[in-house]
Amino acid sequence: MSRIGKLPIELPENVTFEVSKENIVTVKGPLGELTQKVDPSITISKEENQIIVKRANEEKQVRSYHGLYRSLINNMVIGVSKGYETKQEFVGVGYKAEVKGQILELNLGYTHPIYIELAPEIKAEAEAVKRGNPILTLKSHDKQLIGQVAAKIRSFRPPEPYKGKGIKFVGEELRRKAGKTAAS
Repeated sequence: MSRIGKLPIELPENVTFEVSKENIVTVKGPLGELTQKVDPSITISKEENQIIVKRANEEKQVRSYHGLYRSLINNMVIGVSKGYETKQEFVGVGYKAEVKGQILELNLGYTHPIYIELAPEIKAEAEAVKRGNPILTLKSHDKQLIGQVAAKIRSFRPPEPYKGKGIKFVGEELRRKAGKTAAS
């Protein structure tokens, strides 16, 4: 049995949960609403204030769906009740981020700035620290969406291994390489 799949999901009091006939799970909370289509081989039920995820049989594909859908529903419950946040650090001379409404302007050492239109579910804040690297904070109730946007922003300037310049997550440890040594 899946160790993840058999764990019940605790439902906070301010979160509502429902499953439609087409196996579409809807979770509503103070931060928003999320939906997820679930494979028909997985059954989802609510007992008291817990969500139970069960599978129909022991086929390999169905066993893998069991833990997957339990994790997705758990992420939805956490997202609509507490929310998710990622912080990215811009390491490099002249690298900066500016937020103008739902438009994110990035200056990353290219000849032109990069503009990204953020989804309405995402709230962004950019802070410029004196004598420090600028930090971009993304907040949302959708874990998948915030992860995709953060990965897209990082893809413009991934950290390089010699000086560590680029966009990295706050607290991320980078593997550094030694540079060339002078000939003796």
